[in-house]
Amino acid sequence: MDSVLTAAPRWWPAPAKLNRFLHITGRRDDGYHLLQTVFQLLDYGDRLAFSLRDDGAIHRVTALAGVPAEQDLVVRAARLLQEAGGVEIGTDIRVDKRLPMGGGLGGGSSNAATTLVALDHLWNTRLGVDTLAELGMQLGADVPVFVRGHSAWAEGVGEQLQPLDLPNRWYLVLIPPVTVSTAAVFSDSHLRRDCPPITIRDFLAAPESPQWGNVCEAPVRARYPEVAAALDALNALAPARLTGTGACVFAAFETESAANAAWQQLAEDWQGFVARGVNESPLNTVLSTEF
Repeated sequence: MDSVLTAAPRWWPAPAKLNRFLHITGRRDDGYHLLQTVFQLLDYGDRLAFSLRDDGAIHRVTALAGVPAEQDLVVRAARLLQEAGGVEIGTDIRVDKRLPMGGGLGGGSSNAATTLVALDHLWNTRLGVDTLAELGMQLGADVPVFVRGHSAWAEGVGEQLQPLDLPNRWYLVLIPPVTVSTAAVFSDSHLRRDCPPITIRDFLAAPESPQWGNVCEAPVRARYPEVAAALDALNALAPARLTGTGACVFAAFETESAANAAWQQLAEDWQGFVARGVNESPLNTVLSTEF
């Protein structure tokens, strides 16, 4: 007997993010780094579909190379929500993957957040955004910003969020052919961990200023020549930065045409994409227009 319920699944967006800058201001006693960063959401990312099951089972039906289903954040997120909401319904999860793993674009965290938000509606748990963000924090420090669905200033380990309305920009993102280990970068002895704290006002007064850099860039450059080459190629056209711990790098442009013109100069040698920065997540748009 087929245990999948008959409602046709729809695709739910799981947008990418960029770290407009990334500073480390210290470390907690438990070893976690204290950060300051700005999360810029994009109108580009993965997407997920959920088919409900009446047997309570949770299956990821899409194979993802190198990611066993039991370790996948989407499966863990679904089970976490199922337990928190006392849900007896299950789901089959399909993932249309466009974002690279280990790229610093937040793909896994965004997938987990979309799973929490979508199933909160489809399972009718209605736990609310604050509870979903708390659940997301159990899965990863970047999950709450995707749950809350707004570009944001972040502090602490990334969980202290304040929504920001950022200037409209288009971004060219290059995807070097390498996966960066976040753990290796954060344990690198050359990583700067003593950045002086800045304020939101400081950043917004000059959001494109080169002084708002990414402290992970130097150790990533040293460890991964592919990332160094991508930064050099993009820097020849516009100021380029690393996002997160990498591997992806990006540059901001005033217009879509300017971003596309730069991409045309690099597309022969690099993987990448052009995307629009958005303050409101595409996931929020789905919720507000269809539910």
